[in-house]
Amino acid sequence: MEEKRLEEIMRVVQEEDVEFIRLQFTDMSGSLKNIAITADQLLRVFVNPFPIEEREPDGKRRKLYLLPDLDTFAILPWRPQTGKVARFLCDIVDDAGESWENSSREILRKVVRQAKKEGYTFFVKPECEFFLFHTDENGLPTSLTHERAGYLDVSPIDLGENARRDMVLALKEMGLPVESSHHEVGPGQHEIDIQETTAFQAADRIVTMRMAVRAIAKRHGLHATFMPKPKTGVEGSGMHMQIELWKDGKNVFEDEKLQEAFMAGIANRIEETAVFANPTVNSYRRLRENSHLTDNPVIQVKTWKALKDRAAVEVQTADGTANPYVLLALFLEAGLLGLRKGEKKKALSFPRNLGVAIEKAEKKDFARTVLGKKFVKEYLTARKEEWDSYERQVTAWETEAYLHRM
Repeated sequence: MEEKRLEEIMRVVQEEDVEFIRLQFTDMSGSLKNIAITADQLLRVFVNPFPIEEREPDGKRRKLYLLPDLDTFAILPWRPQTGKVARFLCDIVDDAGESWENSSREILRKVVRQAKKEGYTFFVKPECEFFLFHTDENGLPTSLTHERAGYLDVSPIDLGENARRDMVLALKEMGLPVESSHHEVGPGQHEIDIQETTAFQAADRIVTMRMAVRAIAKRHGLHATFMPKPKTGVEGSGMHMQIELWKDGKNVFEDEKLQEAFMAGIANRIEETAVFANPTVNSYRRLRENSHLTDNPVIQVKTWKALKDRAAVEVQTADGTANPYVLLALFLEAGLLGLRKGEKKKALSFPRNLGVAIEKAEKKDFARTVLGKKFVKEYLTARKEEWDSYERQVTAWETEAYLHRM
């Protein structure tokens, strides 16, 4: 099967005049990285995976390898049409060909596999919010927008409509179906909802969507940002996750007790998973102004009478700076734990800031059991460095509040 798929890809590469292949992967934080090779090197990569280096915390370098996933092949429609560029999302393996323990893609794959052994299949629909801002004369991003559009507004009020349209068309051309798109509440704020799919594919699609949105925005002279709270007094951007759980051809959440237990599993671990769902200092700016998210982080989505088998749970706390593989691995495993134990939702307080979120994660073992001790240790070390750097800064607010009177 893989040989046939590879032959098909090689044929497309030749017929479509593809000259460059991007071997893409995500780092621990979920940021997309890549190495470009010429198309004539593609077959060699499948025989001998492409080497990269990982720097360990002690400074030592370790050789790892990129193994392209055939199912993720896509031509990038915004790149030149002569000498085209395509991409693969890659798995990361070690010298022995085994999956690298810190590969977030493999972490999610393990959770999905274990659920399948228990007879469960997850389906996820991501709803991704972002802002479109102007760039300056040097092409650098600003936080400026000339529009005043609000929720579901249309052109000419919605000045980003054409850019959003091109984003959806590009995603469609790459084989990534979009369910809907619209203007969101804040001026310059938009949302793209990806069609529901399996959990693993949903994470791949989120990574692809982020890349496409930024690239298309740039072509329109704009900057797209998934920063949760880019401006004071403006609605923040989140990344909502609608989750369905199926077993034996039936939606498990049709049973309200099972649905509540799954929701409780996520809610009861929302404190210790916050640093992964909301990994930046800025994440908590959005959450502090939206108490409905922190007071009731898991919201039941009622079954629509017009659509059978659509009972789902929706988690609204996460934002677009999260690593989608890690995020889904934690939410899905937490939900299953709640289901297995028949849990009831506890009263918990959501972390007030990144520093508290780090402390909560350090005190509990749930993330370590899902992500691995090494992954969590290195991830939290990076978050601590970010928090420490932030705490050492003198902010514009402090200067404005104190400088003239103290």
